[in-house]
Amino acid sequence: MLGSCYTDGMAIKDEGHFAKLVVPVKKIGLRKGFFRWPGRPVFVCSNMANAIGLKQLGCDLSKHHLNANITSDSSRQAALRIYRDKSITNSEAYRLTITQTGIEIHAKTDAGAYYALQTLREMTAIYGNVLPLCKIEDEPDFRRRGVYLDCSRGKVPKLDTLKELATWLSHWKINEIQLYVENVFTFKKHPEIGKGYSPFTPEEILSLQAHCKKHHIRLVGSLSSFGHFEKILSLPKYRHLGEKPGFRGFPGGTTLCPIDPDAIKLVAELYSEFVPLFEADDFNVCCDETWELGKGRSEKKTLRIGTGQVYLNFLLKIHHLCEKHGKRMNAWADIILNHPELLGKLPRDIVLLNWEYEQNGANIARTREIANSGLSFMVCPGTSGWLTHGTRLPNSMGNVTNFADAGRKYHAEGLLNTDWGDQGHRNFLGVSLHSFAHGAANAWNGKAVDNAKFTENFCCHAFGQKDKCMSKAIRLLGSTYITCGKTSPNKSLLFQSFFEPILQDKTIECSAIDLMSEEGLRQIAIELSGDNLWPVDIKSTGNFEQLALRELKLASRMDCLASKRALAAKALRSGQNVKNYELRQLRKQMHDIGTTFKELWLTRNKVSRLNDNMRLFNLAEDELKKIL
Repeated sequence: MLGSCYTDGMAIKDEGHFAKLVVPVKKIGLRKGFFRWPGRPVFVCSNMANAIGLKQLGCDLSKHHLNANITSDSSRQAALRIYRDKSITNSEAYRLTITQTGIEIHAKTDAGAYYALQTLREMTAIYGNVLPLCKIEDEPDFRRRGVYLDCSRGKVPKLDTLKELATWLSHWKINEIQLYVENVFTFKKHPEIGKGYSPFTPEEILSLQAHCKKHHIRLVGSLSSFGHFEKILSLPKYRHLGEKPGFRGFPGGTTLCPIDPDAIKLVAELYSEFVPLFEADDFNVCCDETWELGKGRSEKKTLRIGTGQVYLNFLLKIHHLCEKHGKRMNAWADIILNHPELLGKLPRDIVLLNWEYEQNGANIARTREIANSGLSFMVCPGTSGWLTHGTRLPNSMGNVTNFADAGRKYHAEGLLNTDWGDQGHRNFLGVSLHSFAHGAANAWNGKAVDNAKFTENFCCHAFGQKDKCMSKAIRLLGSTYITCGKTSPNKSLLFQSFFEPILQDKTIECSAIDLMSEEGLRQIAIELSGDNLWPVDIKSTGNFEQLALRELKLASRMDCLASKRALAAKALRSGQNVKNYELRQLRKQMHDIGTTFKELWLTRNKVSRLNDNMRLFNLAEDELKKIL
């Protein structure tokens, strides 16, 4: 999994190489000298619960032609020993000591020992088989360090994909995963809900949970329970439960009607099948963006007692369901912050998930209000990977950094880094890995994260890239939302313009193509067309990382094509001629990208709503055919 990046361990004179860690450690004491791994290193651990971490380290050492042996026999002479140490108070903390004769890990729990092994693996990636003598004392900033993965906007990952992702996230010391579920679950009592979306089965959830446990990750359940109910409310059987049918073009609207007793009855029936699958004490009920609340069937009651109180009344019913299932209710904080008078009325065991996806967004500062209310909370930045092909990288890094700072300042329970998939989930998982790692680093030791050097460190460890070629490409791709000449909150205009009709469409209120500058579009087309922009191959890594590279390359091609289409559209809309061979090239590129898009989608994901995207590819091709 880890590429060996630097091997000059014997020449170490300072702590500079430790700055190359993706997840920085808290305290390092360097000593003169070095430890060299023997040809057949022995790992001794009385508790074989750490066998997975030790096997991972052994696999890394095998790249240096070392053959490790794991044993519980404490009488054996060992290169590495793991000890349980009750004097270490933090359950995830550890002490890692490297001497000339061997390595010792002291930890209170299996999780602490596992994280020590992950640090040791990163050091092996940097130094190879020769490590500097040192003593590391380390512990996390936040108790909960999570990733939130959208599985409901059209893309449902395969079980193997989720397991591989969990393994990577645990290496970065992530200890919580939540999957966003609106309708992508096979409910026995309500089989219509997941049809056509390739939903998860209970067996898949349980299998993923078992895998996560081995890597010290809690799989926390998450289910839309109030807002974002449009997929279910669109079905004829449930349409009558909506607050305002027809809202935003959805047959049943997007939000459950809070005064309809059958609405909470439906939620209870969904919970009865879904919630018991999860062992974690926490459960995310979502309840965000209840856009039409008080504008439909509950309008009269809202006028009488207020929108906030109507929202709270339904939230308390959901809270009762969580209590029934023995869960601590987690909920997105946006509606509560719209009605801050509710902060003092909420049950004291609720955890508010304060989300904000712009780097200087208003809700980051409002973390203080939640903290002052005495409620537990998490700070929830995002990867900025949705509504874009290649992430809005500077925004993501600023968003994570600023929110982590606020979380530390106001003693947040955790940091939950979100990755959404709005409008068909065209964005790829591999493109989000950089932001997952950056969020993990800030959740563990944010003050030590160097944003200027982080991308190089990430490319080195995740893809085994020693030079700056790949990090430069990731930065270029992650900045196209700026280069195009016009930024827009929560999205890249290139994403919007990729399928926007080339000829002027009067039904489009705000054309992304018209907003972008010709100069910026030309720059993107040139920069992303370079033959040597991305590494040709990364053979020393696994299939997961190789797929990620292919996904990054395709994202780059999509932004490049979006810029070329936009330039052609600008010319045609202004009455200029565009040569036929240029239009043919655009059509061929759209076809080729669509073919690769489908292939990559099916490699990591179930079919789900793939055809929704392929229909857009076909429409874009057909338009060019008509223009020709």
